[in-house]
Amino acid sequence: MYDSRVDVRLTILGPVEVSAGDRSLPALAPRHRAFLGYLLLHAGVVLSVERLIDAMWGPTPPDTARAQVHAALTAIRRTLRAADAVHLVQTRPAGYVITPGPGQLDLREFARLVAKADTELVAETDAKLVAEADAGPGAAVRTLREALALWRGPAFADVQAYFAEGARARLEDQRLAAIERLVELELAAGRHAELIDLLATELAAHPLRERLAGQLMLALCRAGRQADALAVGRDYRRRLAEEQGLDPSRAFLAVEETVLRGDPPTAAAIRPAKPATATVLRLTEPAASADIRPAEPAAATGIRPTEPATSATATGPVVAGPVVARPVAAFLPYDIADFAGRSVQLVELCEGASQAVTIAAIDGMAGIGKTALAVHAAHRLADRYPDGQLFIDLHAHTAGQRPLGPAEALEALLRQLGVATERIPASMTERAALWRAELAGRHVLLVLDNADDTAQIRPLLPGASNSLVLITSRQRLTDLDGARTLSMDVLPLPDSVALFTGIVGERAAAEPEAVAEVLLLCGFLPLAVRIAATRLRHRPRWSVAQLAERLRDERRRLTELARSERGVAAAFTLSYRQLTADQQRLFRLLGLHPGRDIEPHAAAALADLPVERTEDLLEDLLDAHMLQQRAFGRYTFHDLLRHYAAQLAAEQEPPHVGQTALTRLLGHQLSTASAAMDVLYPDSAHRRPRIERTAPPPVPLQDAPQALAWLDAERANLVLAADRDLTHTGLLATTLYRYLYDHAHHDDALALYGKALQAARRREDPTGEGRALTDLGWVHQVQGSHDVARDHFDRALAACRTSEDLRGQARALVGIGQVSTDEGEHERAREANLRALELFREIGDRFGEAVTLDYLGIVHERLGQYARAADLHRQALALSREIDSRGGEADALDNLGVACTRLGRHAEARDHHEQALELYRRFGYRRGEAKALNNLAEVAATTGDPGQAVRLHTAALDLAVELNNPGEEKRARQALARLLPTSEPSDHR
Repeated sequence: MYDSRVDVRLTILGPVEVSAGDRSLPALAPRHRAFLGYLLLHAGVVLSVERLIDAMWGPTPPDTARAQVHAALTAIRRTLRAADAVHLVQTRPAGYVITPGPGQLDLREFARLVAKADTELVAETDAKLVAEADAGPGAAVRTLREALALWRGPAFADVQAYFAEGARARLEDQRLAAIERLVELELAAGRHAELIDLLATELAAHPLRERLAGQLMLALCRAGRQADALAVGRDYRRRLAEEQGLDPSRAFLAVEETVLRGDPPTAAAIRPAKPATATVLRLTEPAASADIRPAEPAAATGIRPTEPATSATATGPVVAGPVVARPVAAFLPYDIADFAGRSVQLVELCEGASQAVTIAAIDGMAGIGKTALAVHAAHRLADRYPDGQLFIDLHAHTAGQRPLGPAEALEALLRQLGVATERIPASMTERAALWRAELAGRHVLLVLDNADDTAQIRPLLPGASNSLVLITSRQRLTDLDGARTLSMDVLPLPDSVALFTGIVGERAAAEPEAVAEVLLLCGFLPLAVRIAATRLRHRPRWSVAQLAERLRDERRRLTELARSERGVAAAFTLSYRQLTADQQRLFRLLGLHPGRDIEPHAAAALADLPVERTEDLLEDLLDAHMLQQRAFGRYTFHDLLRHYAAQLAAEQEPPHVGQTALTRLLGHQLSTASAAMDVLYPDSAHRRPRIERTAPPPVPLQDAPQALAWLDAERANLVLAADRDLTHTGLLATTLYRYLYDHAHHDDALALYGKALQAARRREDPTGEGRALTDLGWVHQVQGSHDVARDHFDRALAACRTSEDLRGQARALVGIGQVSTDEGEHERAREANLRALELFREIGDRFGEAVTLDYLGIVHERLGQYARAADLHRQALALSREIDSRGGEADALDNLGVACTRLGRHAEARDHHEQALELYRRFGYRRGEAKALNNLAEVAATTGDPGQAVRLHTAALDLAVELNNPGEEKRARQALARLLPTSEPSDHR
């Protein structure tokens, strides 16, 4: 099954597991197994932190989401390290990637074997298949059985995460497809009796799986059980009608007719067709059912008849009143063969078609596949509307054409119904009346494609009629009364793969990782995917990887995604031209924004407009599908639209205008960040740079929760914008230091302080260099990288001595003291802290003085001088309360509790730790919470309450792992090992 030389095995087709031969590996906690499963689902693809968060929690992630991502990666690496395979998970600039080797991942093995079976089947000639039908299983059958044996239960059987249900369903669909392929081969070979139990079991689990039902009917019929076969068919028909309101397909009807005749096909008759190699590649993306979406129609879908084209359509007058027969007006464009996904939307449209007069408005951005969905649905529903299927392109976004007026559209539609030209009135009002009269009593399906607004559409709507109207538009038609709206999003990965592979063929199957990258660079936009795939198909010497390399260049990506007059940029341009001048200007300026999303205050600063006016424009762009909204009040681009907006800004905005707009945005960000920090940390305001308040004023921040919420929402944007201006980088890093440190945003802190260090060196600013080095040192220290931290603190001290920065020297000395304490060099730690204390007192920095007194207390506690330690912590506590330093107060209380424990004053110690924990939690200072929990647990253990100690240490362990705090994690694990010598909590092994 697996390569015998492969030691490490990674499985998701069943429970998510890591195994390594006979070696015992540390078990992963449930949440960490979910992260590993998602990485393996996208093996070879770099996944950003944001995408991992979306996969785990969907639209409502917890505040600790980013920290939990890093904790999960740490736990996964720990397990892989025990298998000598930690190299499989790598950190890249854009995120994380897992790269299993050949034979190590069961999903890849399954896909490889299914592809191998398809290849083996193609290689066999028809004659050979017939000749071997009675000789036992062929190679393809054996290979499919081997592939299906890899399944040990439902995929992700032990995973509870947002992505899991959709991913499980998609993988289950692949398993069923393999079973159906196997059954086809077995039926063709005459082995029907052995299949009945398998098919009955699978159909019971998937009662609406039409192909399984048909195969079971054939197997039963050929086994002489015609009545049972017909009963299966009746049950399937009933379920399909009751649960989905649909009728069986023609293929099923053909099987049913065969069974009714009692004449099951011979082996040769039902022999499966040779598979197309393009169906081999099967990547999966977790998606809720609402995320199954389709492709944009090919260029040929531009054939949109607006009047009768052949003699088969009525050309003479259709007289109102009783008639013997009306010729059917069939004007739908062709239904593209490689339509992909959109299952949920199709079901919604088909179910809605059962109502009397139904109007469904399909909206979405350019290239999203609105017309493809409408036409595909119309073809599926055509039999329900025997009086005609009409189609008209209203040309709201057609190059070189103006939108059709209602009068012109009515004339074309009336002619499609067969109304003679001489009967069509001149006025729009009379045409609309005739249109409604002609439709009265008819069952007609009408597709109004490429609509502009409701004023263009209203005169075209039927009156009292059993008709269905499907409307497509790039605008949200929010004022179209009675319409059911359906807003389309991009294709999920599996459907994008299906679309791409169907066009490219076997080259896509050979390079699944490169395919995934191309699709990501296309933003999963159907039009972009189709153009990229077609471009590759016509260049046989290109590999998929070479196409991906070309698309990586952001400057030429939109150029690559063009095909003659049809291209992504051309489609965007048509939408852009429909905007007002103010909307166009804001759209261009948003292209300058270096962050991932934007809220109205920041957009107002960028555009130099009032916030209320900016919010109106943002909503207009949202309605026009030029922007997206993933969370209330926050706006973002589709990736390709972001590149298009940036391109427009570069082409149309003079350089000084763009730079001025960006300066306003950076000023707003820095000003608001400073205001938020003043609310959260008033005690250290003297340490932060004085920021000039900008106009428009910062976002109103009335209290600590509002300030923290703004910082959490904007953190990624602040880090991304930091390197746009050298001075801005240093100011922002200094401003945000305590927020990033106290709330354990270590990755963002390392990124921001790294940029600040580079900026300071480019400015030849030793003070800024020393500050950045110290800030970096503290992050490395809390993550347990003591050697790296010491190096940073030593270099920071040297830089600050060069610039005679006394506060900088003191901060570096405190850092040196902390590293020395952690490494047991207590005398060196005492000397460093005493020198820092002198410097803080010399410059009158009472906050620094309080912090250093507290650190000195820790040093004396480690030296066994508990009474002296308690005295120093009390001094730090008094000073922290005097200057209203809430973080300093919490730290001093917690450390005082440790000293009291050492002195045997346990009740006093417990009280101090509980006060500290309450302060940490009240103000969100998460770095101290794990330490306080461990300290409380030690008091409980010392006072004879091991159960409470286990509970507290377990809570501390959870938090330490989440925050990537190895010091407190190790402390909790060691304590739990002592308290639970025979076992360890399963979630933390």
